[in-house]
Amino acid sequence: MYYFDHAASSYPKPASVAEAMKEAVNDYGANPGRSGHRLSKTAFDKVEQTRKLINEMFGGFGKDRVLFSLNATTALNQAVEGLQWEAGDRIIATDLEHNAVRRPLERLKKERGVEIDFVYPENPQNSWAEVISESLCENTKLVIVTHGSNVTGECLPIEDIGAAVKNHPALFCVDASQTAGVVPIDAENNNLDMLAFPGHKGLLGPQGTGVLLVREGIDLRPLIAGGTGSRSEDAEQPNEWPIGWESGTMNTPGIAGLAAGIAEVNRLGPAEIRRHENELACQFILSLEQLSGVEIIGPGAVPERLGVVSFRIDGVDSNELGLILDSYYNTAVRAGLHCSPLTHARYGTVETGLVRVSFGVYHSSSDVDYLTEAIVEIQQGLQGN
Repeated sequence: MYYFDHAASSYPKPASVAEAMKEAVNDYGANPGRSGHRLSKTAFDKVEQTRKLINEMFGGFGKDRVLFSLNATTALNQAVEGLQWEAGDRIIATDLEHNAVRRPLERLKKERGVEIDFVYPENPQNSWAEVISESLCENTKLVIVTHGSNVTGECLPIEDIGAAVKNHPALFCVDASQTAGVVPIDAENNNLDMLAFPGHKGLLGPQGTGVLLVREGIDLRPLIAGGTGSRSEDAEQPNEWPIGWESGTMNTPGIAGLAAGIAEVNRLGPAEIRRHENELACQFILSLEQLSGVEIIGPGAVPERLGVVSFRIDGVDSNELGLILDSYYNTAVRAGLHCSPLTHARYGTVETGLVRVSFGVYHSSSDVDYLTEAIVEIQQGLQGN
């Protein structure tokens, strides 16, 4: 299978990921931190080792401010819903947001009277930081942005945005679903207050893993209350990081696999991974630009873009193209809409949808050639050329 759907989930995983998960299940498959025996302690140690790895990788706020979750969506919901909201509070987000951000925001708007500003630089001469800075007001409580678009591959300058928000009381939260493990991120130096990301994409870990980093001093209400393995005599949820925000049994095999994925990313180097994926994306874009009737959505072949490329072809249904690639060319892409409706609305692709190709660390230039040749054949066949 030629797999070009890494923006949804990276595949294949490093062999070490499955091996680490197998070891967790077979060798120390106990409940971490819930008992005093050695298996429980071994599981707990693996969780804490992974927590430390993540904190070091992302310039975090201390190991205990690293919260594990099921995925980026759960982490983002904790970030958004965990804050205290009042009617009239404002949130600034971008029109590139995934529904993992937009839908929690829309729920706050409906249920609590919070006002949402979805912004983008209408004037190409304006930067993202300028647009967001101009949108800040007295009631702005949160600025939440995607670091990289899962539709266009555009990478937002979170360092500049963080600097713009730094002297305002609003918190700054970043959704790094498309960039964690690919683009180096320093949460402290970028003036982030919260950083959310999945383990199963650029970090090469398994599905069922996500992370939220939270700056010390932020008052965040846990979404889930329950057993924490300590303070069992207390009727109320303990206000102790991180256990107060991680009720229930941890996904130890998933976290062990995530640690192995992070080790592979560190071995390869995020900067080198980004260079490689950008190079492949630019090769693909330049090939598509040679074809008639092809529209590429978002940035062209530029160094700043991610390895995510979306396009449509005149006279070719996006879903049909995806189906043909899968059925006849053993090739996986994502076709249709991509959980980012405001992005599709801006580019006028709600009705047609798009074909999204997303590259990973193990792709090669020859893979890009194969995909381009397949698209040319399909276009000629469907258009009768």
